[in-house]
Amino acid sequence: MICLVLTIFASLFPTIYTGVHERTFLAVKPDGVQRRLVAGTSGARAGPQNRSPVPVIPQASEELLREHYAELRERPFYGRLVKYMGSGPVVAMVWQGLDVVRTSRALIGATNPADALPGTIRGDFCVEVGKNMIHGSDSVESARREIALWFREEELLCWEDSAEHWLYE
Repeated sequence: MICLVLTIFASLFPTIYTGVHERTFLAVKPDGVQRRLVAGTSGARAGPQNRSPVPVIPQASEELLREHYAELRERPFYGRLVKYMGSGPVVAMVWQGLDVVRTSRALIGATNPADALPGTIRGDFCVEVGKNMIHGSDSVESARREIALWFREEELLCWEDSAEHWLYE
């Protein structure tokens, strides 16, 4: 019931639906899946404040990928990026938590692994920008768009976490 209320509330007031219930979209790219690094990037690094349901592993269609990366359409690497993302399965996830877009981006690290700090996913596991292993939404608005592209609302797990009162004021 709380999920229904939150969903209705979020659609009526999308700009204020943040905080503990903020959501973001993450996807471990084909190179991360092929290198069997999924466990090191999803649950173990989610942290106590970010809930991560069991990931979905789809073979993304070219149409989905073109829509997902539409903002990059004019960039010279766009075609290679779509082809690479369609070259194997991806692990698509929705994380939810306090300021989760910002904190997940911090866990992921800079887009270019050469600029990513040690201890971040890209800093620890990536070598070049073209195979940077993981995608993370860069804003709450992007997260909403990307989540809607990859998941139907009924696929998103929403529950009241019993540990929330130990994490949030």
